Amino acid sequence: MPGDEPFQLFTEGDPLYDAMIRAIAEARNEVAMESYIFAEDEIGWQFAEALAARARAGVRVRLHLDAAGSLFWVSRRLDHFLRTSDIELRWFHRWHWSRPFQYNQRNHRKLLVVDGRKAFLGGFNIHRENSRKLYGERRWRDTHVAMTGPLVRQARNAYQALWEGQPFHSDLNAEPPSAVVLPNKSPDCQHRLHCVFASMFGSARHRIEMTTPYLVPDEWTIKALEKAARRGVAVRVLVPLKSDIAPIRWIAQRIQARLQRKGIRVFGYRSRLLHAKTLTIDSEWASIGTANMDYRSLFLNHELNLCARAPSLAAALERQFETDLAEAEELDASSGLRLPLTDRLLALLAWAARRWL
Repeated sequence: MPGDEPFQLFTEGDPLYDAMIRAIAEARNEVAMESYIFAEDEIGWQFAEALAARARAGVRVRLHLDAAGSLFWVSRRLDHFLRTSDIELRWFHRWHWSRPFQYNQRNHRKLLVVDGRKAFLGGFNIHRENSRKLYGERRWRDTHVAMTGPLVRQARNAYQALWEGQPFHSDLNAEPPSAVVLPNKSPDCQHRLHCVFASMFGSARHRIEMTTPYLVPDEWTIKALEKAARRGVAVRVLVPLKSDIAPIRWIAQRIQARLQRKGIRVFGYRSRLLHAKTLTIDSEWASIGTANMDYRSLFLNHELNLCARAPSLAAALERQFETDLAEAEELDASSGLRLPLTDRLLALLAWAARRWL
């Protein structure tokens, strides 16, 4: 990004992980990290050892992992290593029979904050599936952003609030800022990202370009996109050609067909597993983060997104969108009608349960 915008975009795991490990190694006071998946593989151990080295050097190191997201990725060996390396390790919402509904709410955020000077935020989990060196051409397709300046303080405040189990109080009461780090839960709004996305769609004049692994939004969000298309806004949405979760795939096909009938173009990314969550509006506004365009992200899980009026960042995301479209195909609105009868019946059941998928 140009010097007037404090952003660095990452669309490949290897350079992102190298930058994050470098930032951890340079930490002098504090490292605060959270991840949905933290795998016990080459990448996970690289991060574990880097965090442990700084903790042993006297730097305060906190690691907040989701108990469900990392359930099958972490063994007792890695847990023991982290706990005995002076790292403050905390598992978000472990299963307990007395709080079954709490377990359903996950910490889906992926964030690293170092010394209050640099923050990394986006869709990349910590595992080898994002590494071209380790996973090859089938690596996951994702997006992350590194930030400096006042945004780092916002990111740390969001981390601190969830770490302490306290409400997040944003400092956005003065003039609307040009860039903010937004959790989707705060005392004044329990679904803030939902409202922000709808507002961004409502303000669009020329074009909306969205990439999401899961397209299962609520009715309000669907109507906001449809209204934008009726105003003449060119709306393009990139989704996986084949979702890794069958019920999501069944529902998404139904929603995609509805959007296409309203003039919204939907493309299926065919090359790799698509995991990026990005949005651009009119080459001016951009959003990168952890929130999918689905019920779980918009209403249930803890998520964190950068929303910025940043033309250079938006331009970089638009270039990546065009690159991704070269590896995608435009979907046919009638494809859902050609599904086997069993799949269509299951789609109806999945639609009824879409708030919990």
